[in-house]
Amino acid sequence: MSLRLYDTSTRAVREFEPLTPGRVGLYVCGATPQAAPHIGHLRSGVIYDQLVRWLIRSGYEVTFVRNVTDIDDKILAVAEQSGRPWFAVAEGNQRIFGKGYETLGCLPPTIEPRATGHVPEMIVLMRRLIERGHAYNVGDDVYFDVKSWADHYGRLSNQKLENMRSAGDTPNEELKHDARDFALWKGAKPGEPSWETPWGPGRPGWHLECSAMATKYLGETFDIHGGGMDLVFPHHENEIAQAQAAGDGFARYWMHNGLLTIDREKMSKSIGNVVYLDDLLGQVRAVEARYFLVSAHYRSTIDFTPGALDDAALAYQRIEGFLVRAAETFGDVKISADLPAAFVGAMDDDLGVPQALAVLHETVRAGNSALASGDGEAAREAAAEVRAMASVLGIDPLEWSVASDAADLRPVVDALVRVVLGQRQAARGRKDWAAADAIRDGLAEAGIVVEDTPQGPRYDIRRG
Repeated sequence: MSLRLYDTSTRAVREFEPLTPGRVGLYVCGATPQAAPHIGHLRSGVIYDQLVRWLIRSGYEVTFVRNVTDIDDKILAVAEQSGRPWFAVAEGNQRIFGKGYETLGCLPPTIEPRATGHVPEMIVLMRRLIERGHAYNVGDDVYFDVKSWADHYGRLSNQKLENMRSAGDTPNEELKHDARDFALWKGAKPGEPSWETPWGPGRPGWHLECSAMATKYLGETFDIHGGGMDLVFPHHENEIAQAQAAGDGFARYWMHNGLLTIDREKMSKSIGNVVYLDDLLGQVRAVEARYFLVSAHYRSTIDFTPGALDDAALAYQRIEGFLVRAAETFGDVKISADLPAAFVGAMDDDLGVPQALAVLHETVRAGNSALASGDGEAAREAAAEVRAMASVLGIDPLEWSVASDAADLRPVVDALVRVVLGQRQAARGRKDWAAADAIRDGLAEAGIVVEDTPQGPRYDIRRG
């Protein structure tokens, strides 16, 4: 059986046939970094990393594009509230996103384009839409004319135009031809960043940037577009409208991952149940956190509870324990060139990771039995297969062990730095600026860069 994927646009599992044999173009909506990532964001990162890993293992050359929306209403609001430049808000939080992906073992994207670097492509796309009669400008604003695309708009989200509400994406709603029209370009406002266009200065609308960046790096038609289930409407619906109304084929398959809840409730700052990666790493190792985030099927909602996290850690430790015992017995455990047919079948069936994990654990049980009975050949073969499966899932204990010693020191380093930062804060409190600066300079010499924020000092370790 070849790879089959659930396509949101057809609401069916379809056999995957890439546009170009042997190559896959994948675009995934990445971060809008107005704040540090919570584990729901990171689950999406792990899921599409799993897709990339399986495509590579299946023999494809993958071009993986994951964008960064580094200008947005939310970023501007945070900048105003915190008194920091908008670009510092976006870049600082994006670095935390990147570190989170890396900590969880995600492969880096082929390219990670930022919206602010692709205004020329957005201008070209807007011009094409206006010339085709699918967009119009009112002053410095540019809007997509939804009624001009009425026969197609709503197909991805399975909605009818007459049932849709106002887009509500600009304070100038009364200037639109139709309340459901959405902003491609927002005219400049006092104090906000802006870029020049033929229609006046302003900044991108949220949807425009992804259509422009996806086609720039993957071509007018490409294979897979991914993102969270919450992006189906309006974001992805609007991406399709922009791109196809301009004449591009755009994505051939649409993948959407399920969301993450906390004890069956949606994460919300208002009720104080937002969970960040550091919260997980205070309870389990990074690889165990990855195991938890990848263990449910990507289209399902995963519910975070301390018990579920503990169960994931124990399940991972069973894999780890077997491979450690095998390595102690045989000295070296190689990764098998072949994967069990049942594992391949599970992964080819819409990335069936839960079923694939069941095959992996069954092989672990068989391997442990072989070790106990002294059947070295069977145990070695099982260990090689377990490593192969775990490697595809990004959870191979023998790969992770290389970095584990350094990772284990992070809590110690964090505690020591916090003590020093407390001394610096005390010096600042008594207005001993020389002492405070000396502490900061000493940390910098050790590769620890301190940033003062409205929430208190934040530090980062800069290597090299």
